[in-house]
Amino acid sequence: MYMPMCHAEECIYTYVCGHMAMSVGPCPRQRRVGVSRRVAPAGPGCSAPGAGPVPVPVPGSRSRFPFPVPVPGSRPAQPPPWDLPGRRDEPMARKEPLLSALKGGVLRLREGGGPCTDASPHLTSLCQLLESILRKGLRQPSWGFRRRDYWHWLEQLPTEDSSRPTPLSISIRKAGSCEKVQTAQGRGRYFLRLALQGKVLAAAVRQLAQTPRLLEFYDPVSSILGNEDLLEPFLSLLLVVTEMDFSLDLQNCSFLDESWLLPVCITYETVPCRVLGMVLRYVDGRVFVTEVLPESQAEVDEVVLAGDILDEINGCSLRNAYNGQAGAVLQKLKGQPLSFRLLRWWWHDGAVYEPLLPYLKVLKEKEPQFQLQRGPRREGQTQRLQGGRLLYNLQYLGQTHVGKYGGKEVLERAIPAVLERHLAAQEVLCDVREAEVLVQEKTSSKLLCRHPYPTISCVGRCLDRSHIFAFCVAASPGSPDGSTFDCLVFAVSSEQECEEIIRRIAAGFKHTEWFV
Repeated sequence: MYMPMCHAEECIYTYVCGHMAMSVGPCPRQRRVGVSRRVAPAGPGCSAPGAGPVPVPVPGSRSRFPFPVPVPGSRPAQPPPWDLPGRRDEPMARKEPLLSALKGGVLRLREGGGPCTDASPHLTSLCQLLESILRKGLRQPSWGFRRRDYWHWLEQLPTEDSSRPTPLSISIRKAGSCEKVQTAQGRGRYFLRLALQGKVLAAAVRQLAQTPRLLEFYDPVSSILGNEDLLEPFLSLLLVVTEMDFSLDLQNCSFLDESWLLPVCITYETVPCRVLGMVLRYVDGRVFVTEVLPESQAEVDEVVLAGDILDEINGCSLRNAYNGQAGAVLQKLKGQPLSFRLLRWWWHDGAVYEPLLPYLKVLKEKEPQFQLQRGPRREGQTQRLQGGRLLYNLQYLGQTHVGKYGGKEVLERAIPAVLERHLAAQEVLCDVREAEVLVQEKTSSKLLCRHPYPTISCVGRCLDRSHIFAFCVAASPGSPDGSTFDCLVFAVSSEQECEEIIRRIAAGFKHTEWFV
C-alpha cells in the first residue's frame, strides 16, 4: 500500500535526487545554496518523476540514506548540516567584480582593431583596473612609515638567468631607473605601460606565483593574486592582453606619479641661436614657460606657448629640476640644434589638464600677471595646413642673377628687373621652417627649391609695392671664385603677411649666422 507524497517525502526527493532540485525547486534551502549535489541515479526508492512511489520506512529501522527519513505525519526532518543557510564547510570560488570589469575592458579595447595607442579611449580604464587588481588584498606592514605598493614586489622578482637579461627584467630595470617618476606608484604605473607594450605582464604574475616569499605580500582571502581560484582566470585574461599590440609613447610618463591621465606631448626642434626667447619659472620641480618674448626665435617658430612645461632638452629630463637647471643645460648645448619635449597645459578636449591645476594655482600666486596662451600671436593670414604645418600661399614671380654681392641693397634693382619681364605668376606654397625655407608647387606639391638659412644673404620688400618681397640665395656656394647670388621674387595677399614672412626668414638666417 502506498501513500500520497507528503512534506517528508518532498524532503527525501529534494536531498536524494539533488541533481533535479534546481529544475523542480521544491526546497528553498537548496535554492539558497545555489548548487546541486550529484548522488546515485534515481531508482525504485526515489520519488523522481517516473521512478515510482516512495516507500514509507518503518520507525526505528535502519535507512540506506545518510540522514534520517521522516515518517509521514511527524515533524519534518532537519536538513543535513552542510546545507544550513550561512554554513560553508566546502570552499567555493567567489565571483570577483574586478575580473568581470577587466574582461569587459579587454573586449572593448580589442574592438578598436589595430595597435592600441595613448589615444584609445579605453586604455586608461584598463590600466586603472589592472592597478586595482594588483593592489587588492595587498598586506601593509604593521610597522614603519613606507606604505607598500605592488612595485615593491615587482622590483624584487628574481630573474631566471642573470647572465642573459629577459624582457621582464629589462622592463623592471627601466621602470626602476626612470628619472621622470619619483614614487613607487609612478614606477609601478610606468612598469605597467612597459609591460603592456613588451607583453611581459603575464610573465611577471607567473613569477610572483612561483615565489612564496613575495606571494606573502597578498592576503589569500581578500586578494586576487594570493587566491589560487582567482589567480587562474586573471592569468587567462592577461594572456589575451599579451596577444594585443600596443604602441605607446613611453617617454610621456612625467605625470604618472599623480595620475593615469597623460598630458598632450609635442616635440619642438629649433636651430642654434643666442636667445630662444622663453621666460621660465620653476614650480615644485617642474619648468613652466610663463612668457614667449616678441620677435624671438620661440615666437617665430610658433610652437611654444605660455603655460607649457619643458619636459626634456635633447633627451635630458627636467623632472624634479632645480632652479636654473634648464638654463645650465642650454648653456652646455650652445651652438647645437635643440630638441624640446613640451607638455601642453591643455588636454585633448581643450580644457586645462587636470593634474596641472595645483601647479597653475601656485604659479598664479607667484606671477599674478601670468596668463595661459592658447595660440601664437599673429594676425589672420591666408595659409594652408599640410602635415601639421602652416604654409603660405604665394605667387612666384621669377628670379634674376645679381652677381657676387648679395646684400640688401641689390633688392632695389633686382625686384623691378623681375617685374619688368611680366612673367606668368606661378602659384606656390612656402614653408618657413626652423632651419630652411621650402617652396613647392601648390597643385602637385612638387618641391621647387630648398634654401637653408646659411645660403640666404638678405630678405626684404619694396616700399612702393608692400605685397611683394624677395630674398637672395647663394647660387654657387662651392665655386673657387666665390659665391654668386640669385634673387627670388614673390607676391603675397597682404602687407601684414609679407612682413610676417620677412621677419621669420630674417630671424632664421640671423640665428644661424655662425654656420655661414
